[in-house]
Amino acid sequence: MNNSSVRHTKWDDIPLETVKDDITRRLFTGDRMMIAHVYLDQGAIVPKHSHDNEQLTYVLDGALRFWLGEEGSDDYQELVVATGEILFIPSGVPHRAEALEDTLDVDVFSPPRQDWLDGTDSYFHDES
Repeated sequence: MNNSSVRHTKWDDIPLETVKDDITRRLFTGDRMMIAHVYLDQGAIVPKHSHDNEQLTYVLDGALRFWLGEEGSDDYQELVVATGEILFIPSGVPHRAEALEDTLDVDVFSPPRQDWLDGTDSYFHDES
């Protein structure tokens, strides 16, 4: 084991990043995975996007409505993920979400979301 890469912290010690007016997050990343606390105000929209990363979303408090896949396709689905529920989104699946109430979720990505790390996640500002 390489102890030089071991890190330990408290969530509250991780800076809170403003994504947009109604979404903030805290990120903690390793070499091959990332975990994030995402705070969404009721009505917040995560616009449609997709990524190569696998995603787990675990709702700690609140509820998110997801639209998954391409509308009109056989695998398109709409579902609500509420407190205590987990959603797996495979690599490449288009998805969008809306916070049905004030929500705190834990998102886990593998590999880490480079666009979140370098600030190129511009889809958050494209409401089309």
